[in-house]
Amino acid sequence: MRFITYGDDEKMTGPVLILTIIMTIFKLVVTCLPTDVVNWLLNKFKMHPTLSDGNTVITMDGKRLEGEEKNQVIQDVNHAMILKKNHIFPGNDSLFLQPKSGVKPLIIDTKKGKKDIRLLVFVYGDHVDVVKQDKKKLVAYSMRSESLQDRSMMKGMDVKEA
Repeated sequence: MRFITYGDDEKMTGPVLILTIIMTIFKLVVTCLPTDVVNWLLNKFKMHPTLSDGNTVITMDGKRLEGEEKNQVIQDVNHAMILKKNHIFPGNDSLFLQPKSGVKPLIIDTKKGKKDIRLLVFVYGDHVDVVKQDKKKLVAYSMRSESLQDRSMMKGMDVKEA
């Protein structure tokens, strides 16, 4: 019994088999990444940095916060819930850096890897606006932190209703 072949069928089997094996291995690697790799990827593209006490300087109204007060602000910012990202169009930078509401920001200087990051935190009665600056980018977002909002009202931090 003879099989009928159509010329190049035998030449196609090898590359298709190799491609199938490579795609299967790729799929397994991508869907089963180790936890450390997944965490690294998520942290690389995270909008809101996690602050730590060692590499963070917080100033409020020109005065540097230290000790328990600094730790409490760091904890409040780290546990805040992000509500939305605010889009900054070219030329509108000053509207986010110095809002017309007159609220004095908490200025948080920190490091993320080798990058220096500055967070300007504007506390309002119903939300907190954050402007994140690094060398190249300016990102603005709103978040909710009841403890930071309540704390700022008790301290008389010049909180305004939005």
